[in-house]
Amino acid sequence: MSTVIQSPLDRLRAWQSEGRLAEEYPGVAPLLAELARGEQSAADLSRAGQLLARLDPAAVLAARPDTPVLRVAVAGHGTVGGIAPALHAELARHGFLTRLVLGDFDGWVRELQDPGSPLHEEGLDLAVVLLDPQTVTDELPGVWRSEDLAATARAKLAQLTTLLEGYLQRTSSATVVLNTLPLPRTLLQQLVDLRSRTEVSVAWREFNIGLLRLAQAHDRVVVVDTEPLVAQGGPLADPRMSAYAKAHLGEELLSRLAREVGHLGRSLRGRAKKVLVLDLDNTLWDGVLGDDGPEGIAAATTFRGEAFGAFQRLARQIGSQGVLLAVSSKNDQEPVLEVLRTHPDMVLRDTDFVRVNANWEPKDANLRDIAAKLNLGVDSFVFADDSPFETGLVASGLPEVAVVRLDEEPALHVEKLLADGWFDVRELTAEDRDRAALYRVESERQDLLDSSGSYEDYLEHLQVRVRVAAVGEVDLARVAQLTLRTNQFNLTTERLQPDEVRAWAEDPDRLALSVRSGDRFGDNGVVGVLFAHREGDLLHIDNLLLSCRVFARGIEQATVAAVLAHARAQGLAGVTAAYRPTRKNHRVRDFWPSVGFEPAGGDESGLAFRHPLDRPVDAPAHLQLHTDF
Repeated sequence: MSTVIQSPLDRLRAWQSEGRLAEEYPGVAPLLAELARGEQSAADLSRAGQLLARLDPAAVLAARPDTPVLRVAVAGHGTVGGIAPALHAELARHGFLTRLVLGDFDGWVRELQDPGSPLHEEGLDLAVVLLDPQTVTDELPGVWRSEDLAATARAKLAQLTTLLEGYLQRTSSATVVLNTLPLPRTLLQQLVDLRSRTEVSVAWREFNIGLLRLAQAHDRVVVVDTEPLVAQGGPLADPRMSAYAKAHLGEELLSRLAREVGHLGRSLRGRAKKVLVLDLDNTLWDGVLGDDGPEGIAAATTFRGEAFGAFQRLARQIGSQGVLLAVSSKNDQEPVLEVLRTHPDMVLRDTDFVRVNANWEPKDANLRDIAAKLNLGVDSFVFADDSPFETGLVASGLPEVAVVRLDEEPALHVEKLLADGWFDVRELTAEDRDRAALYRVESERQDLLDSSGSYEDYLEHLQVRVRVAAVGEVDLARVAQLTLRTNQFNLTTERLQPDEVRAWAEDPDRLALSVRSGDRFGDNGVVGVLFAHREGDLLHIDNLLLSCRVFARGIEQATVAAVLAHARAQGLAGVTAAYRPTRKNHRVRDFWPSVGFEPAGGDESGLAFRHPLDRPVDAPAHLQLHTDF
């Protein structure tokens, strides 16, 4: 008897028809990931999005209360409903449940101004304002010249800037998403002389540059550049839908915009990937090392080899921006290391990788091993391989891993790896650029640990230095990033954007403290942060978090000792703190009692603690503590 294998879309439809879609919501993301890898990805994701748009968010949360929610409002110049299915699908791909509110036709000006509009909803995560060419062209005179368009574009940009600045002053949470305006050919062709067309093109691009500069000026503004999206091909819009339904951006372009919004949502919630694990044979080089030998593989000198070389250059570029590179390959270790060290074609060398696992173990096991060695979760991994078997194994065995299925055409490797923006973040920090080097130094620390008689001896010889200081302007991006991306040592899991960190740091009744560490092997940068505020004669610690790179070195204890000493010097009666459990922070459940705090109530949703300041708390003796707050 043959077994009928359902497609991902059919499975979603079955869950919906059986009334199980809410209960099965955690399984939606892997199905959508599979759809996204298909040949009809845009159409299939749109169909899936239509199913998800009909799903009651309350039903999902009742069945799966730990499902992360993104609240999104969309306004625009034309009708905006066309983006809804794609938004639901793209955000669900990354594990989010979307609470989506669509604005009125041509309501964007009023909705940016009106405190009662959906764009002003408390707790909103994303305020998407869809701009289309008619945002400018609808205000042209009946008969117009290039100078009319330039003046209209300048006025529209000034209006938008004023509206946006007012909105940002009235609201505190939502990230505003705008888009540049694609230039329709039919607009240019209305002018018969080439000089006028050139002047329009210049004015149009100046408008878009003005939009992009809004993102440079405001932390809470992101502008999606539509030029690369339009360059992927397909029509800007369907002329009939534009004329009759006022849908001035086509379904294909809207789906690409929605994908960028999905990447942004993932980044805002600290879900950007941190590690790229690569296969070698027919992934980083042309050929199979075990069969062809070093002389038979290529990443240059041949047409196919050049394509593999381009992929290596991409990996190196990504690695230079804080993404950790690792290898999982079915090969013997020594020949692989020899190729990476000496082969003339290689762009990537062994020192570019934080871990090289070349062995004959299953690749899902290898990814678990790499995660354990790096002290990171596999949900921060992207795995790229040309083998359908290996990618299928990892996708089924480790559904948290983002799988990039390459194939026998190396010229497409670059596009496939970049398609989903897995590593996108709002802003790079100095720590990001140094991350790979910091992880590589861990091997030296491991050598010291291995040669020490005990862990205490190791800490003594490590010569740890800790500096706890008030968060400054230069720290904002890194501190916000820690709140977004730290999951294991994160006691209440409060996520903050840079402007929210700034507001906390500037409030005289609050403390925002950065924790910087170093040791005999170098500076680790900002590795932790503590937030606190005054409550009468108490100091309440709202959150304490620490990078997984520096666990168990006494840094967290030193930070608490510094804050308790500060509270005692201020004459306060005590310090309170909390722990809110998540899937990933269970290992710090007992942290507060371990530093002298006493239980003060709580339930399964969270625990409360208090330190009465009736006894001194000293920093660990093996480290040097400096404070500046």
